[in-house]
Amino acid sequence: MTDKFMARTKKVGVGNFMWGTLAALMAITSLSTDIYLPAMPQMMKDLQGDIELTITGFLVGFSIGQLFWGPISDRYGRKIPMTIGLLLFILGSIGCALSSTIVEIVLFRVFQAFGACVGPMLSRAMVRDTLEKTKAAEMLSTLMTLMAIAPIIGPLIGGQLLKFTTWHSIFSLLALIGFLMLVASIRLPETLPNKKRNGTSLWEAFKKYKILFRKRDFMVYTLCVTFYYVTVYAFVAGSPLVYINFFGLSPEDYGWLFAVNIVGIATLSFINRYLVRRYTLDNLLKTSTSISMLAGLLLITMAYTGFGGLWSIAISVFFVLSMNGVIAACSTASALDKVPDMAGAGSALLGALQYGSGIVSTLLLAFFGNGTGNPWIMSWIMAIFTMLATTMAFLPKRRSKI
Repeated sequence: MTDKFMARTKKVGVGNFMWGTLAALMAITSLSTDIYLPAMPQMMKDLQGDIELTITGFLVGFSIGQLFWGPISDRYGRKIPMTIGLLLFILGSIGCALSSTIVEIVLFRVFQAFGACVGPMLSRAMVRDTLEKTKAAEMLSTLMTLMAIAPIIGPLIGGQLLKFTTWHSIFSLLALIGFLMLVASIRLPETLPNKKRNGTSLWEAFKKYKILFRKRDFMVYTLCVTFYYVTVYAFVAGSPLVYINFFGLSPEDYGWLFAVNIVGIATLSFINRYLVRRYTLDNLLKTSTSISMLAGLLLITMAYTGFGGLWSIAISVFFVLSMNGVIAACSTASALDKVPDMAGAGSALLGALQYGSGIVSTLLLAFFGNGTGNPWIMSWIMAIFTMLATTMAFLPKRRSKI
């Protein structure tokens, strides 16, 4: 962190509060998808449709939203789009709670996500505003450790709520959480001073995406985390039917088994804080993607043979997902380091592709799945895309000509 920014945050007493709030804002995405996972089988019965499309809709809004808010945040600062985005998230959550058809809830999920995307996108940009490459990777690992609380408690809370009420209350709870985050975000400092803001028109700002697509190293790191997140969302969208419908787990037990994976993510994210001080980000990225690929190959083997049943699937998935914190932190820090003058747009494009990759997962699951939750479909998606992520990590990097 720059000495000037450190002094300012300490003076106003918002240093730890800022990082804690940014971690919570990054967690909004996970919470918005994970908290209602135990309810997906019941929602499929109530709404009479492919419930995976609720995740697809969220990811569509999340991806488009980041592309919209990124240049705006470079032009007007981080706090204005953050406030507007959280307001949209609250309204979208209320709409989901009041939905009675699959079409209604998918549309409101798009609206909800259009606002939710400001949390992780602007958190990454604010970290890059204040920290250099290695420190940014260290801080991102710290934030991911803290944000891991959300996907741990999300399915547990959702499963417990279903004991006493309907799935509609889950989205009402998200609206309340959004309001609390809005109140907390008001105290955050503006990390992009006027002199560093993009003075060009918004139209010119949006043209930066064309430049970013042509920056080879930025895109290699971005595609690495993008392919990996196809794997992540294949599990997020596919595991409720696999664990609950196919293997017969209760929604409450599903929440506990899901939480085990997040413990692995949090642990590796915490360890990564120290690894980035000793090893290069590229070497950490190569190692973590390779481990996830080997676990993905084990997963597809277990799913095909049926050997070990539920536990062989769960253990394989654990090792695939535990690499999340390392891969996401190292890829993000390395990618944004290539575009320091376009941190907002770069973070937006990276986030749009990263989380938009889940659209691929959910559509593949909806197209090839038949509602039974056969683990084979989820497994081959995860195996293929861990291999693609590893390929990106091992591609040689070179200086962009632009």
